Amino acid sequence: MSENKRINVLHLYPREMNIYGDWGNVLTLLKRLEWHGYDPQLLEHHPGEPFPHDVDLVIGGGGQDSGQGIVQVDLQKIAQELRALADDDTPMLMICGLYQLFGHRFVTHQNESIPGIGIFDLETIAGNNRMIGNVISSSPHGKLIGYENHSGATWLGKNQKPLGKVLKGDGNNGQDSTEGAIYRSVFGSYLHGSLLPKNPQFADELIRLATIRKFGSFEPRVIDDTFSDKARAQSMKRPR
Repeated sequence: MSENKRINVLHLYPREMNIYGDWGNVLTLLKRLEWHGYDPQLLEHHPGEPFPHDVDLVIGGGGQDSGQGIVQVDLQKIAQELRALADDDTPMLMICGLYQLFGHRFVTHQNESIPGIGIFDLETIAGNNRMIGNVISSSPHGKLIGYENHSGATWLGKNQKPLGKVLKGDGNNGQDSTEGAIYRSVFGSYLHGSLLPKNPQFADELIRLATIRKFGSFEPRVIDDTFSDKARAQSMKRPR
């Protein structure tokens, strides 16, 4: 495949922040890029390594509190690069733990404040109530179907736009019906690695943003989404 259709997908902290199937989001993007006729190249960033160059799309997952503690020092070191990419409209999807660390801070059960990098205007406070189960939210990209598992309650700043409105589930905090956050082309969510497999329209939006930013256009192909459609239908019927 021609190099002029190459899209570099960066996976942040694949060892530390890759829980509850978050690899599924990476795999979905790689396969759908290929099916649309592009040449996906997977890059990885690990703590202590130089930040990669020529990044077109960034994916990050969730992890235990200990995982966040491991990556937070390195995340501060690469914060300038990530903020520059965000301000240049590079599409990103951050799930759960890295979604929290893309905010201002995460306060643990031990009342330790782990600093974030402030791309989102939000903060997360660890709580005793575990928010776990199937989620449906409405969004500009249609209904988003997924699964959440977190005890941190995330509170958006006054002008911070959510990714969606919860129709079933808890979302950011179980109280204000918000789920996730959006900054330019950066998306945060509590919905784990089933998010993009079950929501191919959202995966294609990330791809569209990446290809338009790099090539000036998106040339989609028709993809058979029968299996993801069936998974969506089944998930919407499942109890919380």
